Amino acid sequence: MRHGLEALMTVEERGFGPGTDLLLRQVDGRLAALRAGLRGPDLELAEDLARRLREMILATARSSAADRARVRAAVHYFVQRRESRDARLPLRSLAVAQRAVDRAARQLDSTTLS
Repeated sequence: MRHGLEALMTVEERGFGPGTDLLLRQVDGRLAALRAGLRGPDLELAEDLARRLREMILATARSSAADRARVRAAVHYFVQRRESRDARLPLRSLAVAQRAVDRAARQLDSTTLS
């Protein structure tokens, strides 16, 4: 939990755009839903993915459009519950989201090193 003046400032007030704030809210909302139903290692994985996504969102808030798109895609995989809108398809696992977050992190590392 944040304290002090920083707790009162939204991401937009710190100079980041509304897209950044939206992505952070999506991650936090999905994590809140997962906390209601997960326990043990699955919950730990969800919290770790959410933490990593928040870091990537903030780190790329002023980066290139390509970098922000990579992070948006990873957030999408974490937030979306099904493989598609078709209710007959299975729920997406956290492992799929983990692969997407790992891929985005690797791609961001390679673009910052080049």
